[in-house]
Amino acid sequence: QVQLVESGGGSVQAGGSLRLSCAASGATGTYNCMRWFRQAPGKEREGVAHTCTGGRSPYYADSVKGRFTISQDNANNTVYLQMNSLKPEDTAVYYCAAALNGVVRYWGQGTQVTVSS
Repeated sequence: QVQLVESGGGSVQAGGSLRLSCAASGATGTYNCMRWFRQAPGKEREGVAHTCTGGRSPYYADSVKGRFTISQDNANNTVYLQMNSLKPEDTAVYYCAAALNGVVRYWGQGTQVTVSS
């Protein structure tokens, strides 16, 4: 089992920044990608960014490309999502997830991000 705990959400004005953290514990050798998703009210959950082992470049959804950066601290089993130039449409609950070969195996509990105009 893997436990994922997100932190760093909050409220910010448009144009501001937040950094989300996701700390993993447990069987951390059972996944090869860390992913961030978000779900806005009334919308489906969407993938925002992910980073995988093996040297591949991180993936970003078009809606966040150039504004969000995913990074990983392997020593502390923590993945970050730096979010800059936030927009009201970025308002959502953000979830981190651990995936193995493209399949999400574990989810965090989510953290709320609210961006006001």
